[in-house]
Amino acid sequence: MLPFLRRSPEIDLFPLSDEHLGLAADIHRKRFSPAWSAGELRKLLGQKPVFGHIARHMNRVVSPPASGFVLARSVGEESEILTICVDRNYIHNGVGWRLMVAAMQEARARGAGYMLLEVDANNGVALGLYRKLGFFEVGRRNAYYAHDDGTRSTALVLRRDLG
Repeated sequence: MLPFLRRSPEIDLFPLSDEHLGLAADIHRKRFSPAWSAGELRKLLGQKPVFGHIARHMNRVVSPPASGFVLARSVGEESEILTICVDRNYIHNGVGWRLMVAAMQEARARGAGYMLLEVDANNGVALGLYRKLGFFEVGRRNAYYAHDDGTRSTALVLRRDLG
């Protein structure tokens, strides 16, 4: 089969840098409301404990230049996923898995012993990914996420040991 006809995209992960922030903001805007702008992402990435990765495509002729990114923070023993976004067209293709593994590896390399994240209790796809990666619930924040239709949903706080 020709490489550009494969179901799973051929991607490489790169450290998130200023040159990627427009792409990252575009992906975030398509997935979240309110979304983070390139300027907001730049301010976060400019903080020493913050790092990220972006999934870039090998074959940009038939696919968008990026399909997802992750932004995380690591301070001492604790690390936290600030946001992770995967383009809707690339869900269930391993992009989220690869981004999360990269974030966990970097957090561990920076000395973190565990990682935390928050996820909407209604986001079954993300919850499935996080549970497969070994995350477990350690708390809840009721009515945490505000939605465009005026409703609110619960955030689950998940944890995974990195040791």
